[in-house]
Amino acid sequence: MVKGKGQKGKSSIAINQQLIISGVGGQGVLFITRLLAETAIALGLPVLTSETHGMAQRGGIVISHLKVGDYSSPLVRPGQADGLIALKLECVALHRHFLRKDGWIVANAPAISIVEDENPVATIDADPIALSIGDPRSVNLILLGHALAQPGRLFCSGASIEEAICRKSAGKKARAENALTALRGGLNAVI
Repeated sequence: MVKGKGQKGKSSIAINQQLIISGVGGQGVLFITRLLAETAIALGLPVLTSETHGMAQRGGIVISHLKVGDYSSPLVRPGQADGLIALKLECVALHRHFLRKDGWIVANAPAISIVEDENPVATIDADPIALSIGDPRSVNLILLGHALAQPGRLFCSGASIEEAICRKSAGKKARAENALTALRGGLNAVI
């Protein structure tokens, strides 16, 4: 669990957001959760995270809870999440119940794969994009970029996530460039 109150001297923005991030073991659910948490801390926002690994090493479901703002418990209750980032299509059906009535979904899926009446859905077929940039493991960052593409959807901007990527990849220029290319692939995809 990551728990942070933000850095001293940073302006504190009044934001409360609850997110569910889900996928299967090896897809980078925990990486983007930590990236979002570190971004919140850098922005001076309080953050709580919790994750369930399940059978992650065998391709099992991994779910991560992320709360940004004034919360006392790291777990998102069913019907309370502002958004769901699903790195695998199957995760939408498994974790949709966490969403509040107007909560949004960003999913790795072809456009016609999800029929949803209550929640706005943004899909992106991230696997071919990841292959085209030469990094099949970058699906997570493509999805995160796609979530950031709609202004106001997340508590942070694409620029603040890019800064976090550069901090995490300090001294590893090639890794940073690959991650930024993937993030921008999702940001620039047609919504």
